[in-house]
Amino acid sequence: MEQQELTASDKLNVLIIDDQVLVQNVIKSALFELGIENVKCAENAYYALRLCEQTTFHVVICAFNVKSDKDGFHLLEELKFKRHVTKCTVLIFLSAETSEHLVNSIVELQPDDFWVKPLSSKHVQNRLPVTLEVKRTLFNVYQAIDRQDYSKAIYFAERHLLNTGLTKYHMQMKRLKGECLLHLREFADAAVYYDNLLQTHKISWVYLGYIKALLEQDKLADIQALLQQLTDKTDTRFATYDMLAHYYIGKQDYEQAYKEIKKASQLAPRNIERNKRLLDLARLNHDHAGQYQATIAMAKYAKNSIHDSPLLRLNVVRSGIDYATTLDKADAVKVLNQTDILLTELEKQLPLANQLKDQFLVVRARLHTAREERTKAESIVDNHLSLRPTTSVDDNLDKVKALHELGRREEAVSLLDAIKRQISGTGLTNQVVGKYIEQEAAERTAVHFTPQQLNRMAVEFFKRNKFHAALNSLEQAFSLTPNNMNVALNILKVLVALRNQEPLDEGHIALAKNISQQLKHAELEPEQQQKFTEYQQQLQPVLE
Repeated sequence: MEQQELTASDKLNVLIIDDQVLVQNVIKSALFELGIENVKCAENAYYALRLCEQTTFHVVICAFNVKSDKDGFHLLEELKFKRHVTKCTVLIFLSAETSEHLVNSIVELQPDDFWVKPLSSKHVQNRLPVTLEVKRTLFNVYQAIDRQDYSKAIYFAERHLLNTGLTKYHMQMKRLKGECLLHLREFADAAVYYDNLLQTHKISWVYLGYIKALLEQDKLADIQALLQQLTDKTDTRFATYDMLAHYYIGKQDYEQAYKEIKKASQLAPRNIERNKRLLDLARLNHDHAGQYQATIAMAKYAKNSIHDSPLLRLNVVRSGIDYATTLDKADAVKVLNQTDILLTELEKQLPLANQLKDQFLVVRARLHTAREERTKAESIVDNHLSLRPTTSVDDNLDKVKALHELGRREEAVSLLDAIKRQISGTGLTNQVVGKYIEQEAAERTAVHFTPQQLNRMAVEFFKRNKFHAALNSLEQAFSLTPNNMNVALNILKVLVALRNQEPLDEGHIALAKNISQQLKHAELEPEQQQKFTEYQQQLQPVLE
């Protein structure tokens, strides 16, 4: 695309993507009044993509609700990925919805404008020329950004800023310059730049750029008060949480990173890459419920997008089994039944069943083990599974779990060692996954059973008044499920029984205090709170 193509209305190619004929007609009528005649309409994403393969569009107007296939977010994501939409394209998003979730998702795609339905012809005629003029005026800046030549983009922006005739475009130029400084990783210069802007422009994107520049320089302490202000504001809270998650991953504070990314994901749930980070952090933080929900969200939001894959639905099954092994039997049965239904659906899909045959067998074996059908699980592992690692880390991890759950610890740990060698690169995602693999290796070497198995063992030991053995099993279970308050309460229950039998030693007292502190800050059900109060009263002499 060249700059002169945006100057003549009769030469502009416009694509309208909306499943409502009335909306298409309103926009087309307004465009014809502006002298724009080369207009194509698509009522679904499939047709829109076909049109983009045939024509270079200067203006793309896309609705959020696109009939039958993709939503507008994932369609625009794909159009950008395939370079049908670039920084030089005028991109306008349409929606009747203005919820915080949707607006956050749209902001991530950085459209040039956002039009709220229902539209009027006058609205289109007033807004489009302004947006086109900005794009024409700053075309050389956008083109340099498209080419990732950020130094040249800054050069052009600074030249435009010296032109008093372009004063009304100065804010756009200043914003682009700041973004380019961040892309160039010139964080000290960027911090000074944004700090100077804040003296006169106290607006959202300036604050966010300033925060990013300081976080990248590890200056979190300098902006604590400002961070609180920004997380209180609707238009900045999402981006702030997302930046904080990135920061804490870099600092290897994975617990805090998980807290921040959960908030960001709730505010903008459609971004699949963020959901992947959420999943990795959930696994690392032993949040099996969060892991399960993250895989469900990924499968849901990725449907029909460029991220869609049967492996996403398979991961729901895998995380469902992981989650079930942490639950009481009644709750575990419900989750396992849901995962069985999904797995059976996947197994019926051809040619998928042949492509993922080995992965399905591993998951089926794990499902049998979780249902205490050990003989069936062992038959699959003995007769159908190769212990050699494949190229997929997730597939290998699932195989490790299948072996470990059957008590084949040496084979599981050997395969984990092979997986460690597969993790390469210095990116934050690889950093989190690498840490998770280390954690898995350590835990599966030290702990020989699933949380569910350990809980059952503890119950049997407790019934036989073997309180030390029961406590040992529960401590191991709690190390694998540190967010499970039922396990925490059972530890206090055993400590109460042990105290009635003999004086508690220093280690037991420290454990009682730590567990009590965690329970104090947890959100407990009424029945759990009642038990906690009861155990606290009985342990009060040692808790003081």
